Amino acid sequence: MLVEVKVPQLSESVSEATLLAWHKKPGEYVQRDENLIDIETDKVVLELPAPEAGLLTKIVKGDGGTVVSNEVIATIDTDAKAPAAGKPAAASVPAPVARAPVSTAKDAAPTPQAQPKAAEPIALPAARKLATENKVDLSVVQGTGRGGRVTREDVVNKLAKPAAAPAAKPPSPAVAATPLPVPVDIGAVLGDRPEQRVPMSRLRQRVAERLVQSQSTAAILTTFNEVNMQPVMELRKKYQEKFEKEHGVRLGFMSFFVKASVQALKKYPVVNASVDGTDIVYHGYYDVGIAVASPRGLVVPIVRNADQLSLADIEKTIADYGKRAQEGKLGIE
Repeated sequence: MLVEVKVPQLSESVSEATLLAWHKKPGEYVQRDENLIDIETDKVVLELPAPEAGLLTKIVKGDGGTVVSNEVIATIDTDAKAPAAGKPAAASVPAPVARAPVSTAKDAAPTPQAQPKAAEPIALPAARKLATENKVDLSVVQGTGRGGRVTREDVVNKLAKPAAAPAAKPPSPAVAATPLPVPVDIGAVLGDRPEQRVPMSRLRQRVAERLVQSQSTAAILTTFNEVNMQPVMELRKKYQEKFEKEHGVRLGFMSFFVKASVQALKKYPVVNASVDGTDIVYHGYYDVGIAVASPRGLVVPIVRNADQLSLADIEKTIADYGKRAQEGKLGIE
């Protein structure tokens, strides 16, 4: 029986997503819940698990494709039998051979065989393509993507470092010959004014879009309010050590800000409302967005039902969001 692999339901504010990297090829056997592909939305990177075990018969859309919710991107034949023990080994042999041209820059024979196996699952296709064209050894590139994956930006940064250090210009002609198919102008030095062009990720594009949109649709207002934080600072200093020992998380200022925001929203319900057409919708819950920096850009995960959380719960939630943002593991919810 053929089972369709569909894009999961995206959030209301996300209309489309991008397929990053398939982890399986047509003709390979997949296990149930095994991650097939990473899907990048404007906010997070999702893993799409296999709905059933079987043979991946067809991939409808490849790496870099744009998809929408519930779109079919592959099919799995559940009637196919799992391959024999020898087949996976045979399937893994071509990978090092395909990677050999990149690794032959090293003279040591055993190294090229060990490196492709480590680099294969962690380098995204765009990063691998850029590394191949510029003869960069992926094993020496520090990955900043989810799960330590090497992104195109990591390869760009690796290329930029050697290009700036040596005064001699042998590298420039080699790199200058390749930028045409690559969306990064690394070797194109115009006098003493070099330039580097890097495509924005979906998240950064959405951040830029929202910033411009807010300027044209929202009233720009700057207000300065002085607040005496001394009592809070003294309270925090007095109980910080005990708080951390008891709850396993540091007592910061953000939990106080969240609690103060909740109290303000309760006092002025019109602020905790949104406009829907000709109606004003007053919300009976208190969700507070917390800006968190991540390698992919600025994200704003939501601390839901903040009025029902203690200071410790809020601090734990913020710390958890910060860690997951750095690891690229924030979910749509």
